[in-house]
Amino acid sequence: MYSDLLHITTLLLHILQVVIASDATVVPNRINFDLHNQFVLPVAEDQLPLTAAYPTPPSEPPAISLKTRPITVYRPKSLDAHEHARLRSLLHAETEPIEWEQKVVSGPDIEDRHTLSQLARMTANAYQLPGHKNWYDLDASWDVNTSFPFGWENDEDGFRGHVFTSRDRSTVVLSIKGTTLQGPTSKKDKLNDNLLFSCCCARVDFSWTFSTVCDCYSWSALHRRCDDTCLSKALIQDSLFYSTGVKLVKDVIFLYPFADIWLVGHSLGGSLASLLGSTFGLPAVAFEAPGERMAANRLHLPLPPPIGGSSRPPVPITHVYHNADPIPQGACTGIASPCAQGGYALETRCHLGKSIVYDTVQKLGWHVDLRKHVIKEVILEVLDLQDGWPDEDGNEWDVPVAREEEDCVDCFKWEFGDYKKDKDG
Repeated sequence: MYSDLLHITTLLLHILQVVIASDATVVPNRINFDLHNQFVLPVAEDQLPLTAAYPTPPSEPPAISLKTRPITVYRPKSLDAHEHARLRSLLHAETEPIEWEQKVVSGPDIEDRHTLSQLARMTANAYQLPGHKNWYDLDASWDVNTSFPFGWENDEDGFRGHVFTSRDRSTVVLSIKGTTLQGPTSKKDKLNDNLLFSCCCARVDFSWTFSTVCDCYSWSALHRRCDDTCLSKALIQDSLFYSTGVKLVKDVIFLYPFADIWLVGHSLGGSLASLLGSTFGLPAVAFEAPGERMAANRLHLPLPPPIGGSSRPPVPITHVYHNADPIPQGACTGIASPCAQGGYALETRCHLGKSIVYDTVQKLGWHVDLRKHVIKEVILEVLDLQDGWPDEDGNEWDVPVAREEEDCVDCFKWEFGDYKKDKDG
């Protein structure tokens, strides 16, 4: 599927020669990304530039600096053991202990406005190839010798995006495409959306005119019931992007064994970045993503145990969204919603990790509107805004404080259990 990865395997010997002079607890606080000015990308007349000017001598390749900070992550000691435990839980409802190792890695500084804005631009570029009119410039094109697309050679694959690398190959950013409403990947995008983020098989109500994605529900005037075992088995199929993503991340780890790997994505791509980051213990930043906590449970992802006073697993995930977007809040629901009218059942709202929530309703006067979900709106109108964002105590921050989503419950109107097993018995 990823034949384009073969084109860069020649880099492997070079990468293996890179020596990163750092110890286990010291990480750089700034990453420079090469932006070689090899060609000028066209910009549509109605598209605002997505960058400020970075004055650089003509003889020097311009660079963008992303701020970093040390992040403690927990990774399975064995990826094979992790996957074996997941499948054993999914298929046989049997638990298997996982050994975790604690590491300090260089991750994105999610408190820095510029860093979030740059990561969002990489996220936006996952939707098209370089040279497209909607390719968002940071300064010039990414160095074509070190950054590359994946998943674009076959329109039916669906799982696609870009891999961006820093100048010294110390940091790799894997950017994952979200849902495309009309295009060659749309059918699989919708299938994954409805499998991962609906309460039960994308069954909205009895009048739902679109096809459901599994047959795990029973419906009556008295109850909504969904069979957990049936639902988990529906997530095993090869068309699920999570399984594809696991293979890709393994390939990237193989190609860049000494690099810090970050994951980013928008919407569906953001949730996939979170699920994969939780699987591998890699820092991930998700923009405007549906709640994926229930999907992690249904995929039976083994997660590190909670630490300190938290009740949530310590995964290195940061969600970034604003409160005028209904999708990350699980508010685009019901048969009359624009999501349902388009055939999507995006009902979950609880996220892994921590969430940065921009109050655009109060500060900018926005109304909740599905059109505010577009990544371009988020970059230009929210992340690039130079004003501070007030918290509930009246303090202003460049970036709102990231917090865990405590006491969050998904799909409370549904009953979940082994109903098909009970019926068959």
